[in-house]
Amino acid sequence: MIEEVKIYFTGKELYGDKFTLEEIEKWYKDEEEAYATMYGNEVSPDNFDYTNFDILFGYKNIPIKKYNKVLGFGASWGYEFLPIIKQIESLSIIESSDKTVSENLGNITPFYIKANVCGKIDIENNTYDLITSFSVLHHIPNVSFVVSELFRVLKKDGYLLIREPINSMGDWRRERENLTSHERGIPRKYFNNIIASLNCKEIKISYHYFMYNFLNRKLHSPKFLRSKWYLRLDEILSRLFLWNYHYHPKNMFQRIAPSYVYYIIKK
Repeated sequence: MIEEVKIYFTGKELYGDKFTLEEIEKWYKDEEEAYATMYGNEVSPDNFDYTNFDILFGYKNIPIKKYNKVLGFGASWGYEFLPIIKQIESLSIIESSDKTVSENLGNITPFYIKANVCGKIDIENNTYDLITSFSVLHHIPNVSFVVSELFRVLKKDGYLLIREPINSMGDWRRERENLTSHERGIPRKYFNNIIASLNCKEIKISYHYFMYNFLNRKLHSPKFLRSKWYLRLDEILSRLFLWNYHYHPKNMFQRIAPSYVYYIIKK
């Protein structure tokens, strides 16, 4: 492993976070339709994997009320909003793909905004009451800048929900099964530092998906892994084994740890 890459596998730095615009442009082009090409024909509201996850660890921890302006960053079809769709008055979705879009979600017609290559959000400060960014940032190079942009367009007293993997997802320099070419998790401490740099109140930080990939593969994607009872158990196991977290695990023992983080922050 060459020295300039080795630092990223330690988790001390995030690969891509300090890329030049030229490097970001190439990354964006590679990822723009990669997820849609890989999974676009397989995902529907009925088999969306994260519904119970987002209800238990996201939506149940924010007020039950009407949200006037909501933003889904990289939300694709917007299925993540179906559990709270009746609480939303208007919904905007920033998305790079032109293929993973929905005409309607419940009684809402989402307004789609094409993602900027550089990550800048062309929206005024303090616009949205609620913003979600679910499993999107690990597809993006300049994570720190994008998170700062999401926080900038969040209203005072608004909520930002973020769900992301926190392990390397393997060696991204090589082709990996069922993963796009550039996606990699965000190191736990690095991510925490990004959140800490915001002038925000941390409502909740939780860890999840204890040995999820191993169990999912060995048990052939059983539905119970996405059930509410198991997700509650998983949160407990993830907390108990957080001490064994490694960004780039090198053996089976180092993989006995959580692999996702869930942030709920308030501006």
